[in-house]
Amino acid sequence: MNALEIKNLSKNFGNFKLEDINLELPKGYILGYIGQNGAGKTTTIKLIMEQLKRDNGQITVMGKSYIDNEEAYKEMIGYIADECYYPECFNINDILGSLKDFYPTFNEEKFISYINTWELPKKTALRKFSKGMKLKLMFATVLSRDTKLLVLDEPTSGLDPVIRSEILEILQDYISDGERSVMFSTHIMSDLEKIADYLYFIDKGKTIFYDSKDNIVESYLIVKGGNEDLTDEREKKLIGCKKSNIGFEGLIHSSDAKYFKDGFLIERPRVDDIVVFHIKGVRGKR
Repeated sequence: MNALEIKNLSKNFGNFKLEDINLELPKGYILGYIGQNGAGKTTTIKLIMEQLKRDNGQITVMGKSYIDNEEAYKEMIGYIADECYYPECFNINDILGSLKDFYPTFNEEKFISYINTWELPKKTALRKFSKGMKLKLMFATVLSRDTKLLVLDEPTSGLDPVIRSEILEILQDYISDGERSVMFSTHIMSDLEKIADYLYFIDKGKTIFYDSKDNIVESYLIVKGGNEDLTDEREKKLIGCKKSNIGFEGLIHSSDAKYFKDGFLIERPRVDDIVVFHIKGVRGKR
């Protein structure tokens, strides 16, 4: 059974359409959900969370859909946004009271343990919390429940590297039992390089690629060379290209390396290289 399955998911807003999103996230893994602002990442997450109604498609978490059992479906998902979703006038004691009443699997002892470990003040209003403190509070609330899937919508943007590193450790620990998974939407590709097992890249509502991170990285190469060596045939093989007075740099499929044998520098790309060159390739075709 997969932690998350999405089949033929679509949503049409008129000026934007999310089209036929299909993915399977096995238990015990982290999926990086990537794309530019406006690509459809948050729309997908809102559809998973039933904050929007889909036009077409199916979504299941641990084999259960929202229609099958609304309470069980919501209980299995821990959602963390880029902004804290608790009222700014609340303090931690206020939040503790509401969580005990709302979630059947909420563990007060575990929650207090996280609060104490992260030294979060219990009586201070959230308006006085830093972004990092608010993020840790949201993690404390979801990790204190019996969730099976964490859905993260750009939670680490704007945070310093130390806190981001702590969050990545939390995510790896969360999936360590092999029974829970994470869907992590982020712009910070270096974070995904460290922890993601799968990558799903969308642009303007359409799937660009979806595979294991290792397969994706092995499927592409960065090629660099002089402009005088970039023939029409070779340029057609490039997936996006950066040119300057001293030469060019582009992304190619690994199978096309034979076209760039002599006089070219070929390197293995990073995840952000692959994403950037794909976007440049799309823009170049308009």
